[in-house]
Amino acid sequence: MALTELSASELLAGLEKQQFSAREIAEELLQQSQKMAHLGGLAHLDPALFYQQADQSDARRARGQALALDGVPLVLKDNLNTTDMPTTSSTGALQGRFPLQDAQIVSQLRQAGAVLPAKAVMHELAFGITTNNATTGPSRNPYDPNRIPGGSSGGTATAVAARQFPAGLGTDTGASVRLPASLCGLYGFRPTVGRYSGQGIVPLSPTRDTAGPMTRSLADISLLDSVLCQKAPSLIATPSLKELRLGVPRDSFWKNLDAGVAKVTLAFLDDLQKAGVTLVEVDLSPLLARNARVGMPIVLYETLQTLPLYLAENKYGIGLDELIAGINSPDVKEIFDAITGDYTISQEAYEEALNLDRPLMQQAYTDLLRSSDISGLIFPTTPLTACPIGDDETTLLNGKAVPTFNTYISRTDLGSNLGAPGISLPVGLSTGLPVGILVEADIGADDHLLALCRAIDPLLPATPAPDLSAGASTV
Repeated sequence: MALTELSASELLAGLEKQQFSAREIAEELLQQSQKMAHLGGLAHLDPALFYQQADQSDARRARGQALALDGVPLVLKDNLNTTDMPTTSSTGALQGRFPLQDAQIVSQLRQAGAVLPAKAVMHELAFGITTNNATTGPSRNPYDPNRIPGGSSGGTATAVAARQFPAGLGTDTGASVRLPASLCGLYGFRPTVGRYSGQGIVPLSPTRDTAGPMTRSLADISLLDSVLCQKAPSLIATPSLKELRLGVPRDSFWKNLDAGVAKVTLAFLDDLQKAGVTLVEVDLSPLLARNARVGMPIVLYETLQTLPLYLAENKYGIGLDELIAGINSPDVKEIFDAITGDYTISQEAYEEALNLDRPLMQQAYTDLLRSSDISGLIFPTTPLTACPIGDDETTLLNGKAVPTFNTYISRTDLGSNLGAPGISLPVGLSTGLPVGILVEADIGADDHLLALCRAIDPLLPATPAPDLSAGASTV
């Protein structure tokens, strides 16, 4: 099997058995990235840095000093600080700029021996879900290059699905790891906020922002989580399927689905039941009513507070006004014009959302899980598959025009505002495009969530790899 097809865990095992070297991995992945350049997943790729870090890894392994991720290449979203590569958040005013120090999670990966030679394109300043970026050009979905990969971590998903890298990191504020994972046939993990350090990440909302891995196997999610977690993950035994009880919010998150998404996800629910999993219908309407008052006031207020601090801390020499002036994507420019103008969030509205509505919603969520005696919720990650590039404002769902942003985050937004952990699992294809199903657990129950997903992972139908043979002619 080609090295490009191996997961991070499989590459690590092969390196340990001396079946190939880190340099050989670098050679194959660089060749693959050249072939896949038309997909627009990478904002920056440094071949010399790739070879240098791979050779250093091979030297450590030869000395018997291999580290936890030694020799495994990863791609990083372009809002994670790296001192040896630009960190631009894929926006105009930050092009070519280097931060003063690595993000803490980048330092953790380096200390574990990971090879980090590339940054991935993202939706400009992470304010969107299509990764149709006017500064960098769009990232494209490897399953259909004329469709979006999701966002805002779309470039990471593109590069991992296109076999340019075995795994990568994105960030998730409202959907931005789980959504692109779903649309590109990957696993995507949004941990509980605070499980990973947020230091050195271009911010939107410290209350909601978190980094998260995107991979082609569940084993790789656990592998990267073990390195990034700020404390040792708990060793929780994988439960039997007959022990599992999952909540199914049929009256909310299972309604108004694309017909193909409904068919694929409902078939998986049937497989779970046949395997012995107990499914419990739950009502999310009280949570969703309060959720509508939480999300945007927190994100939009915190963005204007934290972005200037980030620019100052990294001595970029520009202020918020210059940053906004450099935005090239019309949808992102419109948001910043609004929140610095007529749609400014007041401190009073922010504090009410943060200190009143959000804690009440979090308690109601925990109470729901406990009273229903369920380990978590399960529902489609998104109600439709990847839409065409250019559907920035509206797209079609079952023949009807719907708002693109709100539709794609309609299932992920609640978990974002709760700060709860969730994993999008690849559950198959609909008309050739990937479909994801999302499992969410209680706030702080990340290790239980990982154990739960280990139990159901063998039931997932294999998601075929994208046909990457057509090349740039399909774009």
